[in-house]
Amino acid sequence: MTQSTATSPDGRLFRFDDVLTPAVEPGAFVTLHHDGIAQLGQIDDVDHPGGAGAHGAGRLLGVVSPDGNVDTRDTRAFRAADLSDALPTTVEALQASAGATLGIGTYLSGPKTQAAIAAHRFNRHTFWCGQSGSGKTYALGVVLEQLLIHTALPMVILDPNADFVRLGDGDALAGRDIRILRPSSPDPDSLRVRFVDLPTRSKGAVLHLHPLDDRAEYNELIHLEETLGGLAPEAIVPALRSRGTQAAVDLAARIENLGLTGWPVWAGGRATANEIVESRPDATVLDLGGFANPDEHLVVAMAVLDDLWARRESRRPILIVIDEAHNLCSPEPADPLHTAVRDRIVQIAAEGRKFGLWLLLSTQRPSRVHQSIVSQCDNLALMKMTSPLDLDELASIFGFVPPSMFARSPRFRQGEALFAGGFVAAPALVAMGTRLTPEGGADVRVPVRDSHGGGQGGG
Repeated sequence: MTQSTATSPDGRLFRFDDVLTPAVEPGAFVTLHHDGIAQLGQIDDVDHPGGAGAHGAGRLLGVVSPDGNVDTRDTRAFRAADLSDALPTTVEALQASAGATLGIGTYLSGPKTQAAIAAHRFNRHTFWCGQSGSGKTYALGVVLEQLLIHTALPMVILDPNADFVRLGDGDALAGRDIRILRPSSPDPDSLRVRFVDLPTRSKGAVLHLHPLDDRAEYNELIHLEETLGGLAPEAIVPALRSRGTQAAVDLAARIENLGLTGWPVWAGGRATANEIVESRPDATVLDLGGFANPDEHLVVAMAVLDDLWARRESRRPILIVIDEAHNLCSPEPADPLHTAVRDRIVQIAAEGRKFGLWLLLSTQRPSRVHQSIVSQCDNLALMKMTSPLDLDELASIFGFVPPSMFARSPRFRQGEALFAGGFVAAPALVAMGTRLTPEGGADVRVPVRDSHGGGQGGG
């Protein structure tokens, strides 16, 4: 970068003129030299008028000491400074000052420097988004692997597309206790919950019962366990009918119509997902996509979230990763079961942080996630997003991100992302690194023919 003149009247923001190279762009780190002092800054906005050097503005990040450290508590005003590309070592010092040690890729702007995030700032909720094809799930895997390698923070992953079911494959995470629970797996890795363990309100949601609109059946539900005891599922409907009351008969019909007693999700005497998560493996992956009945994955999500909330006073930290979060956090849920799951996530988003219940929500469509959940997130990871509606909504919630960096999102290539919030030292445009474990839900490739007309990979 050709040196140019910059000014900062307030010691917080700076403006610059006459940068003669097109390489200067939002997100780039620069060093500003004045009065024998060096300060690190980051460019927020750039304008390239025709036939003239670029001009724009940025933020001061800290004073660079003679030994190369960056003091982010100290920034200075100046009348004139020379502006040049920041050295990779200076950017690394900035990351070190913020405790950002988890390497996730390289910065898009300036010299190729490792980009890192701060593991300790996952004690705030994180929102991760990118449209289909952006590399969102692969990139999320990069971060989860780094957390598993470098921290002892346990995580539970609600995985609707089997994208993380191979997280324990290979040697990269050898020695980590990673449990993969799937509906089709044999014990002890089957994905099961118990109806009797659910709170009454959640039981009502499973049965699509409202406590007032369906008050007679709901009251029968309240007393179900004490009246029927520990009956096997197949005995519940006959036992209810034998009670002879209209409410019991109606409840029996409802259970039978829903096919509830035949759902494979019920654990019986087997270990439940709740019990496995409570034992705190390093990671527990819940493969929610393998159920035949569309309500069963909701029951699992609700059971696990309800149990974590019920045990919140123990203050045992856990990262709750919800992939395709729009399926569980819709602002317009389709039925009582969706509503119950969504409301529990809203509660965890609002109140769970102080108890160590930390969310990481990943989605293709931010506008389809309840705004009261997104607004509680302090960390943002944004990949390619071309929807103006989604970008406008994100900009209104994450107002600390420079608009020019949001504007880069529609032009991102696959695997490029914007990171902002507490888990980075400064907003960062990043090319994501490589995963260490296989991606479970990678796209199926189109079969091609070889040059002799034979098939390849098509079976």
